[in-house]
Amino acid sequence: MATVKLENITKRFGNLTALDDITLDIQDEEFFVLLGQTGAGKTTTLRCIAGLDKPEEGTIYLDGISVNDKTPAERDVAFVFQSHILYPHLTVYENMAFPLHPRKLSAEEIDRRVRDIAQMLHIEHLLMRTPNQLSGGETQRVGLGRAMVRRPQVFLMDEPISNLDAKLRTEMRAEIRWRQRDLGTTTFYVTHDQVEAMSMADRIAILEAGRIQQLGAPADIYNHPANLFVAGFVGNPSMNCIPTDISRSDGELRMTLASSVDRENSVMIQDARVAEALNHNDPNRDLVFGVHPEDVIVSHQSISNAFQAEVYSVEPLGAETIVELTLGTDTAGAHTILKACTAPNFEAEIGQHLYVTFVAERMHFFDKNSGEALKI
Repeated sequence: MATVKLENITKRFGNLTALDDITLDIQDEEFFVLLGQTGAGKTTTLRCIAGLDKPEEGTIYLDGISVNDKTPAERDVAFVFQSHILYPHLTVYENMAFPLHPRKLSAEEIDRRVRDIAQMLHIEHLLMRTPNQLSGGETQRVGLGRAMVRRPQVFLMDEPISNLDAKLRTEMRAEIRWRQRDLGTTTFYVTHDQVEAMSMADRIAILEAGRIQQLGAPADIYNHPANLFVAGFVGNPSMNCIPTDISRSDGELRMTLASSVDRENSVMIQDARVAEALNHNDPNRDLVFGVHPEDVIVSHQSISNAFQAEVYSVEPLGAETIVELTLGTDTAGAHTILKACTAPNFEAEIGQHLYVTFVAERMHFFDKNSGEALKI
């Protein structure tokens, strides 16, 4: 298939810098996901690879060959758009078969490819319909199928399942990933949905305001966020990020969660690696404490190294229950909220006080000003 390399890509629209010195290296047969919020520059990245937009600076390579001066037709990539436009006078079957005719394939091969992809996308029953007889979700699946029948060097996918209902999105994530592995096609997939990214990607790049914030395997990004932006963006619910003060006494380190004027939320740092990182930190540097909700331990009974917090809200989700705890109020009267992910049978009521502590080795700390994570 093909490799994709973006080397120092910068793209501007007037005074707006959409991509700021982006460098990425996508391996052959890799499922690579670019994750970011709306307006981060995800679609612009795809359009530059496809040749629909031309960067002001940098070079794009497909299989080691610069394609900056090649037309979209010469790049052998399939672009799956978020909004699909089908030929209104053609049936679904004819729309899906359309990109195969210039390749001079036999009628039997075209039919086999169309029906194979239609079966995978659960649209066999739609093949004889016209686009005006399709729902939005069906239109999106047909557009996805039209790209997949081509078997290009590279798939470029721009949030291709965002218009589907939740159940079908879950099914389609697995189907697309399975099909990609089966075909071995290099895939560059962009989304704002971190569940899609975490469940589908070999590697993820987090994009924010045209800049790469972190690049790595899904587990690495989740377990070791590079900065506060990544920590607050990845995870559902995302990581708790709360300003904190670190004090040292008698050889021990103690963390007190800040932004509270009416109580003390304090625990001792018990993990040796975390303690070492904090000991090497500049004591004058302001820190933010980060912890995933599943690493927050709550209990009705007193537990070691814990403080008490009041239940602010309870959100039963079936497989788990999210308990929001207020750590007190700041000088402006705003609540400092800590989210805990508990077992589905955990019972809590608003206003109730629970004991709270954290998994010792799963604590994260960030520089409050730069946002960068302390290396632990």
